[in-house]
Amino acid sequence: MELINKLAESYADTFTTPEDELIAKVSASTISAHPHAHMLSGHVQGRFLTIISSLLQPERILEIGTFTGYSALCLATGLKSGGKLHTIELREDDANTAYRYFQQSDNKERIILHTGNAKDIIPLLKEEWDIVFIDADKPGYIDYYELILPSVKQNGLIIADNVFFHGQVLENNISGKNATAIHAFNLHVKSDPRVEQVLLTMRDGLLIIRKL
Repeated sequence: MELINKLAESYADTFTTPEDELIAKVSASTISAHPHAHMLSGHVQGRFLTIISSLLQPERILEIGTFTGYSALCLATGLKSGGKLHTIELREDDANTAYRYFQQSDNKERIILHTGNAKDIIPLLKEEWDIVFIDADKPGYIDYYELILPSVKQNGLIIADNVFFHGQVLENNISGKNATAIHAFNLHVKSDPRVEQVLLTMRDGLLIIRKL
């Protein structure tokens, strides 16, 4: 299902601040060579993440789902002095790709890459988070949310990607495993009195969640 008019998407891209050289390199390489390039955050969403991070100037960011490193590089731009971004990737090949790009970044000393299962890694981090970006396996979203919410600071943000799941959550009968999981996650957050949220119709849907 096409959620965003292609002309509107192109127009938004034209009037969004361009990617910096390294981020553009990650994008071009991923699109040209990766079989799952559609998982890339992309220009407009990436700039949105950069601006949110720059406004909040976080001390600690957690990303669940590194992929090839694009969104981590965007988020790391806003870290305050001494800040750190922890990012977790299950797939070793993608983690290795992301690591190579991180080593080319001015923020390389502030990005900490973990390879493995996020549900095992998160409890070991012992941090309080200003921003958490969830962009991993969809059936895990509720578990990730419940795992990290207690360690998100008051007024901290959780940003969940793909909350439309290619438009499948809009269907009358939601049947796919991932779409069913995402719809359950959206309902879970909606009913949670610990947070407030807004669902943005950007790309494949971004759920912005503020911890009260």
